Amino acid sequence: MITFEIITIFPEIFKCYFKESLISKAQKKELIKINVYNLRDWTDDKRKTVDDSPYGGGLGMVMKIEPIFKAINEIKSFKKDNPKVVLFTPRGKKFKQKIAYDLSKEERIIFVCGRYEGIDERVLKHLADIKLSIGDYVLMGGELPAMVVIETISRLIPEVIGKENFLKERITNDKGFIEYPQYTRPEVFSPEKGIYWKVPKILISGNHKEIEKWRKKHGKKI
Repeated sequence: MITFEIITIFPEIFKCYFKESLISKAQKKELIKINVYNLRDWTDDKRKTVDDSPYGGGLGMVMKIEPIFKAINEIKSFKKDNPKVVLFTPRGKKFKQKIAYDLSKEERIIFVCGRYEGIDERVLKHLADIKLSIGDYVLMGGELPAMVVIETISRLIPEVIGKENFLKERITNDKGFIEYPQYTRPEVFSPEKGIYWKVPKILISGNHKEIEKWRKKHGKKI
């Protein structure tokens, strides 16, 4: 079983998402475990302050290192292992299927979800083991990236999405993933008179070797 530890200032964001579909079933089967922590629980002042103005000036606020440091250290102490600490930043390494495969072999992963204008750079330099970006754009925080990464990793855990063959069919030798076009009934769909959208003939031919060739030709490796 792999355990995902999430540090955030908006823990409620995760509740609905992780109670649905295969992620929910995987937790019930104890294939994965997800713990969500409120970063404000590691603050010392009455206002539970997690941010401050940036040195050098500028708009917005920056998340402080102290509560993040305390949170990571305490969560690490829960078990005698060596969990990877993942932090999300637009400057991070682009998240790909190969990274998900490598992370799926970990026993425990700690995710740090930033907000505001960013996180004190000392967190990135001294506390984070892996810096990730899920795309060349800027979000309001790290919560959505955490969900994306957790779902991608979880589907690689045996039994989470069903039979093992479901995964083997599309995983490449270098642990990438092949995505190809899919069709189902009806064989011919007509959105309006005189227009017909048809399933490629090869897919209904029953010739599995030719179908495999077609999928390789039209598939995209990710």
